[in-house]
Amino acid sequence: MIAWDQIDTLLLDMDGTLLDLHYDNHFWLEHVPRRYAEARGLGYEAARDELLGRYKKVEGTLDWYCVDYWTRELGLDIPLLKQEVDHLIAIHPHVLDFLRAVRSIKKRTLLVTNAHGKAIDLKFRRTQLGGHFDSVVCSHDLRVPKERAGFWHKLQAAHPFDQARALLIDDSLAVLRAAREHGIGHLLAIRKPDSKLPEKDVGEFRSIRSFQEIMP
Repeated sequence: MIAWDQIDTLLLDMDGTLLDLHYDNHFWLEHVPRRYAEARGLGYEAARDELLGRYKKVEGTLDWYCVDYWTRELGLDIPLLKQEVDHLIAIHPHVLDFLRAVRSIKKRTLLVTNAHGKAIDLKFRRTQLGGHFDSVVCSHDLRVPKERAGFWHKLQAAHPFDQARALLIDDSLAVLRAAREHGIGHLLAIRKPDSKLPEKDVGEFRSIRSFQEIMP
């Protein structure tokens, strides 16, 4: 599927791509509503409905991905709550073997993520992901999410690479479309970002079910 001799730079998303999105889905859709309900004296369903509405308003913006924003907005210690369920953080199958393989063939590998720095730190502590990347690029540091064209312009400026010889693997269609508009030459979607949910519609993009499919 991938002609590795045509790839110099590998751009990898984290949540849903390298890591199982089940942790994040459980955290935001179940754990936070439960703790919010307890703190506000609400029923679980009422708390969940309120939070889903608040999530929707900022979806696709930096605030949606910002741990500090939600700590302020909800009056909850979000980093602490993340640690309460961090046993659910898991790497997708074959990811570590894939990362070792691409390093062995000297491909420049960048982690490009919308995750907040505090979330990245937690996930690196709980997994063996750290140390496999030439650079870790966080959208909060660039001050624009990956869904926006500005992210890709800033990424290009901060970490120059040949767009035509770059491969992005991501589970977000909005991100893949933004990268395509910027001129990223090779794009792959993830079919099953959350191991507990059915495969997702990957739109017009080529996709993989497992990193074993594209192992160098």
